This record gives sequence, structure tokens and C-alpha cells, in this order.
Amino acid sequence: MKKSLAALGLLAVVTLALSGCTDSAAGPTAEPSDAGSSPDDVTKIRVAALPIAETGALWAAIDEGIFADHGLEVEVVPAQGGAQAIPALLSGDIQFAIGQPFGPIRADLQDLGVAIIGDYADSLADGDDVNAVVALADSGIASPKDLSGKKVSVNSLGAAGDLTIRAAVDADGGDSSTIEFIEVAFPDVKAQLDTGTIDAGWAPDPFRAMVVGEGGTSVVAPYQAVIPGLSVLTNITTQELIDEDPDLVAAYSAAMTEALEFASSNEDAVYAAIAEGLDIPLEAAQGITLPTFTFEMDVDSIKTLADLAVKYEYIEKLPDFDRLIQQQ
Repeated sequence: MKKSLAALGLLAVVTLALSGCTDSAAGPTAEPSDAGSSPDDVTKIRVAALPIAETGALWAAIDEGIFADHGLEVEVVPAQGGAQAIPALLSGDIQFAIGQPFGPIRADLQDLGVAIIGDYADSLADGDDVNAVVALADSGIASPKDLSGKKVSVNSLGAAGDLTIRAAVDADGGDSSTIEFIEVAFPDVKAQLDTGTIDAGWAPDPFRAMVVGEGGTSVVAPYQAVIPGLSVLTNITTQELIDEDPDLVAAYSAAMTEALEFASSNEDAVYAAIAEGLDIPLEAAQGITLPTFTFEMDVDSIKTLADLAVKYEYIEKLPDFDRLIQQQ
């Protein structure tokens, strides 16, 4: 499910609109629908999600009333990454999180009682992928090996972004051990490139498009280069919630399954939700490459990611996959 970049003339506007993308990008909150549940039947939940285009599927489903139809009122809480959301999960501040599988992998190794209960979005196996490492036109960076010795940003250090970038660089004949990875939020990548704070930055659309649209270079799509079709985002919760409130987990899982099926067949609704949630023009939103939305996990891709993490010594050993992955 993808669409080529359109409306490059809007990118300057988009850049300004997204430069302070925090709570303002939290997107809509679900309201109980007239059909189905009464107000007394509604359960309020908080779901952490990154303020990026992929969250458009969640926002669109909220607008459509899908979660309300399942008796859920959703507050979307902006997060920087899945790993950062885990303390909030464990404290009970949020009930669910949408994030990279790497955070739960690490949490399992610490026996923190965190589980992946479903997929959310996958990268694309071919064509333009959902994220890429980008650099300015005059950077001299044209291929993965050119990232050797450079400052490269990711939104969350020690996760799937820098891990797959390292693997892509080494596969291209470079030396990934010489890269200095710097944590930069996706909306800030272009500004950091412009000021020279970083040499290259890893980002999804529309942030990637801001750089490429002004003549910049798309250096490598690391997920596609290393693990095509990798789970970009997954649904995460705690073992405690699974055990103590299985009905809530079941309701959320059913709603999310329906939400992602809706997103897969209603791109226009997703683009409209992205435009609203990220406060960007609809025409710019329509130029964003969408991932594959699905609740069914590709467990093999997550296991391959974990194998790569062991190889590059991001983790000491593999997690307990039977405990970690609990498809609902």
C-alpha cells in the first residue's frame, strides 16, 4: 500500500507545521458512538503512539468510531518510541503502546512482563519504503557505505533503526562501527541536517520527503535492505493486563484488528487523519508512503531482527519468544 510523493511545493509549509510536533500531534480522541455501548459501558484507555504518518490508521479508526463500537474511548498519548513507552505501561499510566518490537525484546530480557499482542504496520518489501536514511545533496553521501564515519540520527538509540542501518552499511562494504548515532526526533531531522549537526538522518515520510523534495538524497531504506517487510510497529501491553483484564485486551485487539483492516482499504480516510493529526495540508499527506497495516504478526521477521541484535551485541541473548509474542 503506497503512493508516490506528490505536492513537493508544500514541503516548506509542512516543515513549519511539524517543527513543534508534540502534543499537538496527538490526533483525535474516540467518543462513544450512539450505536452499541451506552456511556456506562465505555472503558477509557490510553494508547502511546509516535506522532508520525503510520499513526494515521489509528486516528482514522477513532474518527470512524471503530473503537467506540467496541466500548473503548481512546486517548492517544504522543511517544518518541516503543522503548520510551514501556515505563508508562509498567506504571499503568497507559494500557497499550504502538512501537517498534525492539523495546519489548529488551524488556523481555529484563523479565519486565511486557508482551507484543499484535502487529500494527510493516515496511514494504520493494519500491519506496516507509522510511529511509536521507542526506543533503552536497553531503557526498550516496550509498550506505558512505555513512561510515558520519553522524547519523535515529529517533531512538539502540533500536531497529540504527541496528538495520549498521547491517546495511556493512553489507555495502562500509564500517558501521565508525558511525556516530545521534538521537533526533523525526520532525527535527531536516533542521539538524541544515545546521550540519548531523550528516544524515533516518526518517519516515513526511520528514524524509522534506529532504528529498529539496534535492536531497535517499541513501538507503534500511528495513528493506536488511529485513524486507519487517514489522515497523507492533501493539504492546503488559502481562499483568493480559492476566487481570483479558476482556479489555480482547476488546482492544478486536478493535485494532478492525481498525487496521479499515485502514488497509480506506487510504483516503488515513490520509485525511494524517493531515489532521499532523496538522499538514491534505495534498502533502496524500504524498506519504503508507506501510502495510495488519494485526497479524510476521513472527519470523521479529526473530530475524532479534538475531541481528545478538550479532551486533545490542542484546546478549534471544528473548523468550513464547512469552514475548502473544498474538491475540
